[in-house]
Amino acid sequence: MRDSKKLSPRRRQALAPKIKDVAVRCSYVELQPPEIDKFVLSKIRLRKLNFLEARAMALIIEDLRPEVAYVDASDVFAERFGRQILELLSFDVEVVSEHEADARYPVVSAASILAKVRRDEIVLRLSERFGRLGSGYSGDSKTIGFLRSWINSHPSYPWFVRKSWATAKRILDEVRQTRL
Repeated sequence: MRDSKKLSPRRRQALAPKIKDVAVRCSYVELQPPEIDKFVLSKIRLRKLNFLEARAMALIIEDLRPEVAYVDASDVFAERFGRQILELLSFDVEVVSEHEADARYPVVSAASILAKVRRDEIVLRLSERFGRLGSGYSGDSKTIGFLRSWINSHPSYPWFVRKSWATAKRILDEVRQTRL
């Protein structure tokens, strides 16, 4: 398997059922935008955003109980990220924390594919309810267009947009500037 970011959404969608067929178990943790915003926008930040990811990974590891857990480190220091996960666990496990782990370890690539497919499904459901959102990534012109359109006709973003997201903040600032 390859780095899931290098696969098209269609290819990831095709691989997801095959991954589920061979997986012993799958586990997901979804971090909701209000939870992320509350943490990021807090005046007192004793821990960085990476802590939320470490906590999510720890919850998954707790659920799956592997002997070895391979994780793609979101921290600049991969070893520190692994230690942070270990501190959150209630049992002993070897945590292999590396950058670009999804390009090295099939299990991480598979997990990344499943996570991206699940995210895409959520974005699709939101699009059906709120209109064309695009992919939800900062480089997507449809996503940028949705954010601009929404904030031009509403006082704030909908609940599913992270207010702490740099792209959303930039667009909000631009719209406020043009209103002055």
